[in-house]
Amino acid sequence: MTNIFRRMSFPARVASTLVFAFLFASARAATGAANKELVVFEAASLKDVFAKLAQQFEKDNAGAKVIANAAGSQELRTQIEHGAAADVMASADRKHMDALASQGLVVAPSVFTCNEPVAVVRAALSSTLKTFADLPRAERIVIGVPEVPIGAYTLQILQKAATKLGADFPARVQAKVASRELNVRQVLAKVVLGEADAGIVYRSDAIAARGKVAVVAIPPEANVIAEYPIAALKAAPHPDLARRFIDLVKSPAGAAALREAGFTACPSK
Repeated sequence: MTNIFRRMSFPARVASTLVFAFLFASARAATGAANKELVVFEAASLKDVFAKLAQQFEKDNAGAKVIANAAGSQELRTQIEHGAAADVMASADRKHMDALASQGLVVAPSVFTCNEPVAVVRAALSSTLKTFADLPRAERIVIGVPEVPIGAYTLQILQKAATKLGADFPARVQAKVASRELNVRQVLAKVVLGEADAGIVYRSDAIAARGKVAVVAIPPEANVIAEYPIAALKAAPHPDLARRFIDLVKSPAGAAALREAGFTACPSK
């Protein structure tokens, strides 16, 4: 089923997410608010660290249960725009959060952490693909679709890299792209499973796959900083719990968990 979904056109995949959003909202309504279920829509790259924070949140808030929906930020945005019930939204970029804010669907979004894209390669190719300049030598590269944050960041990186690696560098990389995925974890999975030679993910994802992939740093002058905003939904069924969860994410304990997972503090402006 997963392979069939990946072969769909982007509009078809968006339509599928809308069906999911409807089912998700229906199931959420059926459970009733009495169960104190906090629904958190989270960028795919936050899945592991938010799972740890959810365990702490449930310990600190008796009777509360965190229900996570991890997907590409653009999918989460689409689901919310079409009425999916949720309490908290955490995006891997400002673009999708700003779009929700402009529609009055979220309240006071703020950036809580940052991340750094890196290239990952199959371990067997680590002696061949040693630097970012070697990326076009890969036979099969996988990246995110342009609508997903990691896909947009990838395109920015390739264009910036052209300054030092040659004007044709972006085209040489694009020529080797075998597939474009809806979220960063799908990009990572294809490299881990050997379905691709290389991909561009976040450092936090590379850490999650430690020992399964080799990490190739992206030159600082070509790289970008991924900013992660979080906000409560204006129509959150449990606004008080949403506020408490956001407070935990932004607390020293939350910051420590994020650092351990590979996220970084955002540079001061």
